[in-house]
Amino acid sequence: MHSPVTSTAAPLPAAADPLRRERDHLASSRAALRAMREDAQALNISDVAGTWVTAEILRKQIEQRIASLADLAHAPLFFGRLDYLHAVSTEVSEGSGGERFYIGRRHVHDADGDPMVIDWRAPVSQPFYRASRKDPLDVERRRRFGYTGGELTAYEDEHLSDPEETGTASALLAAEIEKPRVGPMRDIVATIQPEQDEIVRAEIGGTVCVQGAPGTGKTAVGLHRVAYLLYAHRERLAKSGTLVVGPNSSFLSYIEQVLPALGELEVAQATVQELVGHVEVRGTDAPGAARIKGDARMAEVLRRAVRAGITVPDEPCVVVRGSRRWRVPAYELAEIVKELAAREIRYGAAMEALPQRIAHAVLLKMEQSGEAPDDRVQDAVARSPQVKATVKACWPAVDPVKLVHRLLTDAEFLARCAEGVLNSDEQQAVRWPKPGRSVKSAPWTAADAVLVDEAADLVQRTPSLGHVVLDEAQDLSPMQYRAVGRRCSTGSATVLGDLAQGTTPWATGSWPEALLHLGKPDAHIEELTTGFRVPEEVIGYASRLLPAIAPGLNPATSIRGAADSLAFVHAPGAPEQAVVAACRAALEREGSTGLIAADARIPLLRQALDEAGLAHLEPGTETTAQIRLTLVPASLAKGLEYDYVVLDEPAAVVAGEPDERTGLRRLYVALTRAVSGLTVVHAEPLPAQLD
Repeated sequence: MHSPVTSTAAPLPAAADPLRRERDHLASSRAALRAMREDAQALNISDVAGTWVTAEILRKQIEQRIASLADLAHAPLFFGRLDYLHAVSTEVSEGSGGERFYIGRRHVHDADGDPMVIDWRAPVSQPFYRASRKDPLDVERRRRFGYTGGELTAYEDEHLSDPEETGTASALLAAEIEKPRVGPMRDIVATIQPEQDEIVRAEIGGTVCVQGAPGTGKTAVGLHRVAYLLYAHRERLAKSGTLVVGPNSSFLSYIEQVLPALGELEVAQATVQELVGHVEVRGTDAPGAARIKGDARMAEVLRRAVRAGITVPDEPCVVVRGSRRWRVPAYELAEIVKELAAREIRYGAAMEALPQRIAHAVLLKMEQSGEAPDDRVQDAVARSPQVKATVKACWPAVDPVKLVHRLLTDAEFLARCAEGVLNSDEQQAVRWPKPGRSVKSAPWTAADAVLVDEAADLVQRTPSLGHVVLDEAQDLSPMQYRAVGRRCSTGSATVLGDLAQGTTPWATGSWPEALLHLGKPDAHIEELTTGFRVPEEVIGYASRLLPAIAPGLNPATSIRGAADSLAFVHAPGAPEQAVVAACRAALEREGSTGLIAADARIPLLRQALDEAGLAHLEPGTETTAQIRLTLVPASLAKGLEYDYVVLDEPAAVVAGEPDERTGLRRLYVALTRAVSGLTVVHAEPLPAQLD
């Protein structure tokens, strides 16, 4: 690999200046993209839309097309080039030599339809990520481009098929990875590594689970996988939908610009809590209660509760039709009810089927007496008052919210439904200590909302999406996995997480167990252990915690070695002042700074920053050139990253959790948020596990 070629002091003729030729191609590509956008804006659908419905659909599609063709200032149109040894396209005659393709975030073509930039997701682009000297994939040269302020300023070549050229690390690749983080998360499309690309391009039919250590890019891989699947299966996913599920709104705000930068504008985002928003959450469970409510055994308790009202009729159903009376005896009704109950279909579907089954029994009796009833008669019988009354008595309607409310307030009802599933202590733990006066005023918790969602699905099936990305999955309870799994029951999923970062009382113990609850037991599990974000010195220090928090995991390594990336400040007398000083020092450098602290210490540190005149932001607020400091509660740090991190009082982070293991996992998260440097400020002794 040659060193990066940059601008020369004296301009050369275009023919003798490769960098100038590349800049010319960039300018031509941007002009072509503008023309594509203008063509889309000029489309007139008045003569092709048959109805207002089709007109509205076409209008929306055109709007999406126009938006996707925006030339984003912060996202260079292309970042690489592939020179093939032989022709790839069928249009190129054999023996005419190789072809050249510019690789970018979206496809761009000229007025004749010839490609000027190839979408990174196209098959012809794959060797940009996979080709190596060992297996060049018919690539003669891979060229990477460097940009400064949106201007193409450098390029770097790898002659993969040249045995004389020695392989060295890419300086431009390293510079892109280490670029300062200001603003929301950006895409990694220019720096995807071979092991990441394999996950990104995995087939849509299967579910993929990625166990990724901090800084391995698992979140970015998941988002780029969505973009790839939308490219490869657009029509299928346009009908069924895609969803990204994140741990909190701050995290979703942080990642929300990645997919639009890749041209994908129609992917929904939500937290698990938003998915199950059947009730207003106003209470908080004790850790023990939350753990039981999140246990998969609650699914059986709810199944019994939903079906608790089913009764076998002991009286006949007599239907009056004109002057005739048609009698369905109790034993026959009992057979119908028992048969529906044994089929284990959704409660609501069975309730809808029951009147038709009773009506069918009536029709058989009509036919036996010589009449010739048709489907209209059966529907009329099913809607008759007598049949409705029978159905209401033996298969009553179930309101999921009211059902769970009863379960959490009625000790006798809970005992019947939980017999042999939960012991008496567990039953007492899940019941509300102080029930509200009504369903609306009840002290609903986040775990209760998941129970309501389970009950709702037992009544009516939850619609399935085509693909769901579940990030920070290690923090979900079995019942939460079931809630997400219902949203992709007929689709696929990409599950992202790190067992070492599980910080909830019900944190995932193993991925096979989690995938079983998700309904995807056959998912393929991949492990990413090579870090591209956290410096080796920092990740090595944080990994000292692994034997205590996740003894089965392999320690992560990093390709980035940054000198002086880890520093400690012992400030027993004035820790807040030391924190302010550390923040000032970090802000003297380029990029973003995150001050991470135990939640309980946030008010004190906010006051210290205000008194020092250091402007700062809350998590989820985009950093700017003017304000680059974010004050981050440790509970919200997961998934975020900053160029420099000041970590306040590690012992307080550990002490802020209900148990030591959870506290150490929270600390592990906080220690691994830095891209360039970490400063640990402490007055109390550091946790012994870090020695």
